[in-house]
Amino acid sequence: SSTMSFSEAEVQSARGAWEKMYVDAEDNGTTVLVRMFTEHPDTKSYFTHFKGMDSAEEMKQSDQVRGHGKKVFTAINDMVQHLDNSEAFLGIVNPLGKKHATQLKIDPKNFRIICDIILQLMEEKFGGDCKASFEKVTNEICTHLNNVYKEAGW
Repeated sequence: SSTMSFSEAEVQSARGAWEKMYVDAEDNGTTVLVRMFTEHPDTKSYFTHFKGMDSAEEMKQSDQVRGHGKKVFTAINDMVQHLDNSEAFLGIVNPLGKKHATQLKIDPKNFRIICDIILQLMEEKFGGDCKASFEKVTNEICTHLNNVYKEAGW
């Protein structure tokens, strides 16, 4: 369904958890991408300019990796600001999903991978409660992105 069911308390705790990550959006976003590329090397194939980079160190220094890490975190941040407004939330998720499905042709399983790495990093840095309060958000994001893919005929 396209409506989201976050209680006010869930919205607040998810925002609180996310804020801690977003303070260092570029660094944390970079860490997440570098982990994804290292643990799931096939994901690198979508990024032509990251392909030749093999070491995590090299990726961490790359302006393009850093830039994309920040972009991912900014998009999630926009979604987090609209957890209590499904129309606005979908206004961010839908075009993003459409672009990744039709233009970039990114396999949707990669969204789950990236969300899981974000949760993992949250837990490492801020503990299990922080991770737990953000888990529902990542499920919501992945569910809606998958719906967009289905509509796009993926």
